[in-house]
Formats: sequence, C-alpha cells, structure tokens
Amino acid sequence: MKKVAIIMGSDSDLPVVSKAADTLKEFGVPYEVHIFSAHRTPVEARDFTVNARENGFGVIIAAAGMAAHLAGAIAANTTLPVIGIPMKSKYLDGIDALLSTVQMPSGIPVATVAIDGAVNAALLSIEMLAISDAELAEKLNNKRKSDTAKVLEKNAAVEAQFNF
Repeated sequence: MKKVAIIMGSDSDLPVVSKAADTLKEFGVPYEVHIFSAHRTPVEARDFTVNARENGFGVIIAAAGMAAHLAGAIAANTTLPVIGIPMKSKYLDGIDALLSTVQMPSGIPVATVAIDGAVNAALLSIEMLAISDAELAEKLNNKRKSDTAKVLEKNAAVEAQFNF
C-alpha cells in the first residue's frame, strides 16, 4: 500500500495534524509526518516532494497557516495528489490560509479541506488510495455505516425525549 505524507509548516500545527495521523492509523494506512516550510526550508521541501513517488508515497497532505504556500509549493514539484489543510491563525481565523491554499493556478491543483480539517484530509487521502485497494474501500464503507448508525442512535434519543 502507498504511504501518505503529512507535511506541516510548523510544529505549532501538530495538534491539528495529529488528527490526520490518528485517522490514517485507524485505517491501517502507513504515513510519515514531517515539518517543512515553503519559505524557511524550500530546498528540503522540494527534495522531499520530488522524490515522494519513488519513496512509496501516493498522496501528500500539506498543512500551513497564514501565508499558506506549502501545499502549492509541494504541488508544483509533484504529480501526486496534494491535499491542503488551511490552518487557523490568531490573525484572520484561517481565512487567509484558506484563500492561499484554494486559489491555485490552472495546472497545479491542490484539493483543499476546511480550516483545520485534518480528519477530512486523511479520509480524502484514504479515498484516493482506495480507488485501487478494495480492502481500504471496504473499511471506508464500514466507517460510513458506523457513522450513520451513531447519528440515527442520537436521533432516536432526541425523538424519545422531545416527541410526544
């Protein structure tokens, strides 16, 4: 199975990014976590990205806040799918990162999830890998069924409490 790379621009992103790692682990998807900055370590970020496919990666998740150029810088150096997680910041609540991540020029796509949307980034990575992995696809189907059952259980409890 291909690995997922999780790259964050700063260790301050770790509390959010760890949710992506936890989700990948839950599904048995191998992953690596790294800190590379589009601005402070551009050579290292590029070197990792250029070699990602030959190093067994199938998807790259990139989390960054504020200027949030990391996902775009990574996508410019690979044809692997890149998923950007815009990170919430103290200044503009992550709207700046969202706009920086989602506004990519034609030819360099970056899939973008919600601000601090690490779980969805991991799930989207898993969906991409599940295109060619039936076992992973089945795990995704089982999660959806489990999530549905949890919501319906909560619905039944609310109905019992409020509907006469």
